[in-house]
Amino acid sequence: MDTKYQRLFKRESDEGHFWPSFTDVLTVILLCFILLFIVMMVIKSFQIEEMKRTIDQIMGVRVELVNELKREFSDASSGITIDEKTGAIIFDTDILFAFDESELKSESYQFLDDFVPKYLDVLLASGYEDYIAEIIIEGHTDKSGSYLYNLELAQDRAYSVASYILGNEFPHKAIQSHLAEKLTVNSKSYTDYRTDENGEYSAEDSRRVEFKFRLKDEEILNRTREILAQD
Repeated sequence: MDTKYQRLFKRESDEGHFWPSFTDVLTVILLCFILLFIVMMVIKSFQIEEMKRTIDQIMGVRVELVNELKREFSDASSGITIDEKTGAIIFDTDILFAFDESELKSESYQFLDDFVPKYLDVLLASGYEDYIAEIIIEGHTDKSGSYLYNLELAQDRAYSVASYILGNEFPHKAIQSHLAEKLTVNSKSYTDYRTDENGEYSAEDSRRVEFKFRLKDEEILNRTREILAQD
């Protein structure tokens, strides 16, 4: 028969067996969390490196495209300007339209017949086409008139260009299907106006049509680059 002291000793002995066992469990759980944390850090490190490589690849494509466009359209007499950061092709609306008009000039058809195939030869060349998400024809106006009036004018001008190069009169039929898959038109009204060399508003420079391109996943990549810059 167990005495009072034997029972007390047995209880203390059982408790002594329990607590080391519980401590071991806590240690194992803590080690699991530490290992999980290490694995997550390693995975994140690989993900960051992969994102950096992807960003470098996409941004490298933009740089290459801009350089290719500069080589193709470097002749200043063509009336074409290239934005060295974005690769946007800019030409005054005087080349295509009369003042305050959205109907193409008769001489503008030959200009587009020459320009568009050269532009697409660069933009949709082998190695680049898979990166191009969108080709944008964008209209811009000066500040004369209301915002809505100029919004419509700029949109109509961009549409007139798109309508011609996708229409029956355009001589280069082979490129129309490629262009139609990616082409959109846009209007900026007078919100993205231009300034002269002195930084003063220039109505003449503001009146323009731009051919622009957007790379696939560019918005995501830009956001990713911002996140990485914060680390």
